[in-house]
This record gives sequence, structure tokens and C-alpha cells, in this order.
Amino acid sequence: MINEKLPKMWYGGDYNPEQWDEEIWKEDDRMFKLAGIDVATINVFSWALNQPEEDTYDFDWLDETIDRLYRNGVYVCLATSTAAHPAWMARKYPDILRVDYEGRKRRFGGRHNSCPNSPTYRKYAKLMASKLAERYKDHPAVLIWHVSNEYGGYCYCDNCAEAFRVWLNQRYGTLEALNKAWNTRFWGHTFYDWEDIVVPNALSEEWGGNRTNFQGISLDYRRFQSDSLLDCYKLERDELKRITPDIPVTTNLMGFYPELDYFKWAKEMDVVSWDNYPSLDTPYSFTAMTHALMRGLKNGQPFMLMEQTPSVQNWQPYNSAKRPGVMRLWSYQAVAHGADTVMFFQLRRSIGACEKYHGAVIEHVGHEHTRVFRECAELGKELQQLGDQLLDARSDAKVAIMYDWENRWGIELSSGPTVALNYVGEVHKYYDALHQLHIQTDMIGVEEDLSQYEVVIAPVMYMVKPGFAKRVEEFVSRGGTFLTTFFSGIVNENDIVTLGGYPGELRSLMGIWAEEIDALLPGQQNQMIIRGKHGELEDSYDCGILCDVIHTEGAEVVAEYGSDYYKGMPSLTVNRFGQGKAWYVASSPDAKFLQDLMKTICAEHGIQSVLDAPAGVEATRRVKDGKAFTFVLNHTAEAKTVPLGDEVYKDLLTGKEQQKQCEVPGRGVMILEKL
Repeated sequence: MINEKLPKMWYGGDYNPEQWDEEIWKEDDRMFKLAGIDVATINVFSWALNQPEEDTYDFDWLDETIDRLYRNGVYVCLATSTAAHPAWMARKYPDILRVDYEGRKRRFGGRHNSCPNSPTYRKYAKLMASKLAERYKDHPAVLIWHVSNEYGGYCYCDNCAEAFRVWLNQRYGTLEALNKAWNTRFWGHTFYDWEDIVVPNALSEEWGGNRTNFQGISLDYRRFQSDSLLDCYKLERDELKRITPDIPVTTNLMGFYPELDYFKWAKEMDVVSWDNYPSLDTPYSFTAMTHALMRGLKNGQPFMLMEQTPSVQNWQPYNSAKRPGVMRLWSYQAVAHGADTVMFFQLRRSIGACEKYHGAVIEHVGHEHTRVFRECAELGKELQQLGDQLLDARSDAKVAIMYDWENRWGIELSSGPTVALNYVGEVHKYYDALHQLHIQTDMIGVEEDLSQYEVVIAPVMYMVKPGFAKRVEEFVSRGGTFLTTFFSGIVNENDIVTLGGYPGELRSLMGIWAEEIDALLPGQQNQMIIRGKHGELEDSYDCGILCDVIHTEGAEVVAEYGSDYYKGMPSLTVNRFGQGKAWYVASSPDAKFLQDLMKTICAEHGIQSVLDAPAGVEATRRVKDGKAFTFVLNHTAEAKTVPLGDEVYKDLLTGKEQQKQCEVPGRGVMILEKL
């Protein structure tokens, strides 16, 4: 439970009363009650209001807001307001302003506009956190601290360059070690003085955002910037914890956001929270995978859905309205995958600037007689009815997929073998195959304890970090199944190739070695051919993007390529290692292949589907105190019949018994508990 003051699924969202007058506040109080809102996130972008001058602080408006909300039964998720610095700070202390990728010094404007290594920013952000903590440490309305907002964006200023050199010195110790790690004898880059190291941007090593001459340098700069922003979070977090040790602290993450290593960040957060903004056409399995990743950041601990829109967004190319029932459906999808809150951006729609067309619980019309408000109020009643039944329920998955931000950076910075390789996309292909089979799947980091799983999948594990290969070998030798793919085991943590044949440190485990990597052109495909015992064609599947030309050294050939000069060579292998198996998928296969392969592997371990649900229906499960709660989510507009076998269930949302089969309305939801 995030905070025992409110022992239910929290319901609310971002609220900006400073943008409105008292008459509107009265309407807010009335309508929040109608909607069942019990948590408001406030003070997110109010630094300029709280600190109008360097030595002047004014929290009167915030006192009034928190007191008013609490009187009306609404608790607060209290932000620290440091997501955008005041104009006077930018004018007086220009070191606070970022330098962009092109080397241009920013002016005041926008948000996320502070240099994370600015002494000014760090000083005043820390001071703001301490003042807020001292002022509200005993206020009963405060449930959780919300530090800054959606951290992100890199800086390339002189402060960052200096801090980068310090960071490198701490990481490598000597210039000799750094030169070796970066392979600086290439193109005459040997460094003889720390001061010679500059930030990698469009003025030095990089171009086009993710293209670089020196992968090691650019990789370390991403690590450094992620750490720099994390240090800013920790500065505020530490002040809040010093004064209010019993109030949890979070900041809102953004799913697969590329710039920050969220596994490292999650270690510093009491609870993970994140903002979910899929498009109307985003595959629902991708959203499920992102929820699973947020759950996996802290070893399966439930997370907060900090933001979603009740209706439309404003920043996508096409901001489609959520169709009737979709907001409720997607809210319960978050809950199904581990959310213990349902919260929105925003509670009342702004009237000016860039978010005035972003949806809200209270629309511009200003009353409760809208479809969006009615749907929000109905969901609020249901969450009140559920109470604490689902809080802290966990996943019981025996299958896990590995994801690693540093591996992603390495792949994206790689010069070759193809621009078509998308790490997140390849990970999703495997998650989607399992999702379509309704098999419980966790998303985990490379440091996760593997003993709780029976099957671990690591698509495109390009970068193998120290100790990783040994841990996977131990997992497989004890009876686990490990699967990895093409373009894996290529480099170490510094993006230096592991010699001796791909997949490098994984070669012994996989029982194969790769001689070449062939990049296929757009639209070009090969085939993965599975043959019967007598050589007859059994199945054929399409594959593309990359094809590893591999040789077996102990592994069994399960499929072979169907065309080109490597026709007849292995495309899918399995190697027996100790008591377990290691599978190698040498290309990027089609969805049918992956579903068939996942079904085969899971069957070997006796891992079954949650339910035998039809296409378009998602079935997943959370477990608490020995009770299993099965979520059935119909992502289609038509009613679907879902077989339930011999079990008898109760739907927590209606209280009705369900047996043999259940009829789920279009975009409907059921939460089933066995009787």
C-alpha cells in the first residue's frame, strides 16, 4: 500500500487551481465529489509562484489549496514545483540554462529547461524541497511527494562538460583505462589530458541524434546525463526524506522513454509512477508491455498510473478521442498489470497555452453533463467499490523478457548493420506473441534474480555486461530455458567487440557461432524452414531485417534458412546445457513463428494460458494472499464470449457469478475471483 491514509485504489490527477479563481474552485470541489476524485496532484509547475524573487517565498496559495481540498475529502500528491525554473533565475543566473545538441545556449522558456549540472539549479531545487517538506510535514492531506515532472532532455554546456570529466575520472580512474575502453587509437583520438575531452554532440562526435563516430564516448555521455538528472532527483528526495521520512517519494516516468536508465532510477524511488499516453492505434499488447516494464522496475512492486488522458491528447499528430468505454478499459488494463492508482492529466482543462486542448475530467464547457465526465464518475464509483481488494497484488509470471536501456543505447548508436533494427520493436514482437497466447509475462532488467522464472527471453542482447553470461548459464544449467536472438553477445559494456566469434560470451551456452550478419533490404525476406524427421517440409515462416549466418557446435538445428547463399544453414537452434535449454533465433521472424515457438517452449514447462480467450480479448492475472484475480479485457467493439472451464468465478465489478463462460461487452472489463 502506497500510503495507509487512503487504503483504496487512488483516483484523481493533475490539478492547477492557480490558473483559476475562487468561483471555479467551488465548482471543482462540487464536481470532484461527483466524480469520486480523492487525490489531486498539485504544485507541479508553480516554482515561479512559490518563489517570485530570490529571497522571497510565498506559499499562501498552496496552504489554501491543500486545506480546501482536504476539507472536501481530497488528498494531495504534492509536487516540488521544480520542473520549470522561474524567469528571474534565468536572467540572474545564466548557468541554469541548457545548451542544446547543436551547441546553442537556450533562453528562458518551455520546461525541462534547466541544466542538471547547474550549481544554481541544484541549490534552489534542494532549498525548495526542504521548505515544502518543513511546511507540510504534518499536514494530513499529503500522501506522497512528487519530485519535479517527467525528467528528460540532455544538456551540453560547459558545466556538463566539466562534470562529465569528473564522472569519467570516477568511472575509469586513469586516462589509460579510458583510452582503452573507448578504443581511442582509432582515428587518432588518444587523450593525454582530461581537459581535452569534450561532450559528444553535433559540434564534435555526433550527428543526426544517434549517429556517432565513437560509440564508447556517446554511450558514456548517455549514462552520465541519466546519472546527472538522477542526482537532481536524489538531491530533492534526500531533503524530503530527511524531514518527512514516512512519506513516500516518486517522480513520473514515461515508459520506454529512451534517455534515462529507469532500472537505475527505480532503485531511488519508493514507488514507480508513470504517464501512459498511447495513440488510438497503439497495439494494446504494447501498452501492456509498458505497464509490465514499469512493474518490473522494482521487482514486481505495484506502480502508480500517474497520468493518462480522460479523452484526447494534444501533442500527437492525430489526437483522436477515446471512444466510449476506452478510458475505463485502459484504466483497468493498467490495474491488471500492476497499477494501484488511476490518475489523469488533467482534472480541469486549461484555457491557454499548449495544453488547452489536452483532455480533462472537467471540460471547457465547465459542467458534469458530458460523456467524458459521466464515464469518469462511473469509474470513480467502481474504484470506491473495489476498495483495497487489489492493492499490492502481484504478478505470478514464470516467463520474463529482459530489457536494458544501455543495450538500447548501444544498438541505436551502432554504425550498422541496419537502420531497420528497432530494439523496442524486437522486444515487443516476443511480448506480443506471449500476450496473444494469454501467458503471464514479466519485463525485467539484466540484474534481476532469475530463479523465480522458468523461461527468460533476451531479444537482441547486443551488449553483454560483466557477470551476465555466467548468471544465465547458471539459470539454464538448473533447468531454465533461455532464448536470445541475432545481433546478441556482440560487445561488452564499453561497446568493444568480444573477439572469438559471435555471440561472444554467450557462445558456449548457445552452442553456435555466427560467421556473418546479413542485412536485408526493406521488403526483402528469407524463410525459416522446419523439416520433419525424413527431411520433408513441415512449416515455413518469413523472416527479415537481419540474418545471422551461423554454425552449430553442439546445438540442434530446429529450422534452416530457405533461400539465398546461406540456404539450408541454421536459422533456429536449441542447445542442451546442464538441465536446461538455450534457444537461438538467428533472424527476425514473423508473428506466427513466434507464437508457435512460445507455445512450444511454455508447454515444455507446463506454463499455461491465463484463459483461452478469443482474439481481441486480453486475459491477465494479479495474485494477493493466495487469491488470484483474473482480468478479462475486451479491446474490441463487439461482445466476446470467453470460456472459463470448470471453475466458478465472481465478477468483482458486478458481484455476479460467472461459470463455464462469460460474455464480455465490447470494450468491457471483468475482474474474476474464483469461488
